[in-house]
Amino acid sequence: MHNTELSIEFFPPQTAEGAEKLRGVRAQLAELKPSFFSVTYGAGGSTRERTFATVKEIAASGCEAAPHLSCIGSTRDGIREILNEYAEAGIRRIVALRGDLPSGVGDPGEFRYANELVAFIRSETGNRFRIEVAAYPEWHPQARSPRDDLLAFKRKADAGADSAITQYFYNLDAYLHFVDEVRAMGVDIPIVPGIMPIASFSKLARFSDACGAEIPRWMRKKFEAYGDDADSIRSFGLDVVTEMCEKLLAAGVPGLHFYSMNQAGLTTEICKRLKLA
Repeated sequence: MHNTELSIEFFPPQTAEGAEKLRGVRAQLAELKPSFFSVTYGAGGSTRERTFATVKEIAASGCEAAPHLSCIGSTRDGIREILNEYAEAGIRRIVALRGDLPSGVGDPGEFRYANELVAFIRSETGNRFRIEVAAYPEWHPQARSPRDDLLAFKRKADAGADSAITQYFYNLDAYLHFVDEVRAMGVDIPIVPGIMPIASFSKLARFSDACGAEIPRWMRKKFEAYGDDADSIRSFGLDVVTEMCEKLLAAGVPGLHFYSMNQAGLTTEICKRLKLA
């Protein structure tokens, strides 16, 4: 039995068919014995009901569920109501994020930063929830400087976060450097690397450009050389991500958090190769 702590992220399905498909995916991934499944939350809380429905279903199946909760565009009363709903549903873990304002909305609401949300959850609920926060090894795309981003992360830890999950990355040194930097600032919470399996290079490139995750040039060139050869892209992607996970595990990371994109195959295959399945 492996002792690496795994966690896996889903997004809330939009349709009944999507929900049915996710049940099958979740059943497959539950065989990896993850510590929890997290469920994302749309800009400005736009998927609130679907997130809650997905989280309740995961919890009812006997797995731990960790809803994402973003605070931008929200009020204290609104967040309090959501926290009460989750407490009543037996949820014990929350991923606390600043989040994005829906496009065209100018009012950030009563919270501006994730550390304010973390502090609010702690003041309202004490230690009822284990609080996860986000970390950005390659810096948040909106940070004014790397130093500003490190300070923002420290504020989240100081406000009461229990642990952090990183944005995905393919540059191992970026993660190791980030951890060294925050440790030097006195932050000692676990920082779990976020892992993005690669199903489609074109989708990954678009996604990465939007969120500030770098695809190293050597990887990009190799993917581009495969053109639309889906099998080669999948095979190379599996090799690259597995090798990075091996190095992360050798470096003693506290766990691996997989961005599943509501698919089971790649995450399962990587965990098999790592002998975690």
